[in-house]
Amino acid sequence: MQAPPAAERNKGPILEVLREYAGSDAHAGPGVLRVLEVGAGSGLHAAHFARALPQTRWQPSDIDPQALRSIAAYVEAMQVPNVLPPILLDVSQGWETWGGTQPATLDLLVSVNMMHIAELRCTEPPDPVPTFLFPQGLFKGAGVLLKPGGVLFTYGPYAVDGRISPQSNVDFDRSLRQSNPAWGLRDTALLRQLAEANGLCLERMVDMPANNKSLIFRKQ
Repeated sequence: MQAPPAAERNKGPILEVLREYAGSDAHAGPGVLRVLEVGAGSGLHAAHFARALPQTRWQPSDIDPQALRSIAAYVEAMQVPNVLPPILLDVSQGWETWGGTQPATLDLLVSVNMMHIAELRCTEPPDPVPTFLFPQGLFKGAGVLLKPGGVLFTYGPYAVDGRISPQSNVDFDRSLRQSNPAWGLRDTALLRQLAEANGLCLERMVDMPANNKSLIFRKQ
């Protein structure tokens, strides 16, 4: 099993925000909230969140076969009955390939620390807006698969309306772009635009530890 230090550190703060959207007051009865986690990585978050939120039916996914093995190992080791077996999922592909998830069936779609390592591909003219393969695929999928009123929850470092702060995030953005020019902190203004194009709105931004934010997008 993989055990990323960052995932260990941020699991508690993220869970506190998630409880507001998948807590015991969100729906009545056990196991009725359907959750898809995109890019579940090691599986530490999936196991931790699902165990703390027994009323959820948690579906972890990732594009990396090594991550899928780690997720399965975490779920088995922690014995979390409400986590489904992990599925291979490439967000840049259409929602039809997302493990058979049907339209308007998800209550919550979760993506943690993925936006800034998403590939960027510029669209063909006349569209002036750059297309990020991961974000655009994520919002397209969310627009189809979330129930009305469902939530897309994303977490990570972001630029806010063209500004990156503090300096540590500026440095992090620079290091990402040096590693891969397609990477970097994504601007909330662009994410808001992608969300609105797919029937979602940015409902809330929550300041988190280590200069991160939780972004809450609601399906209209």
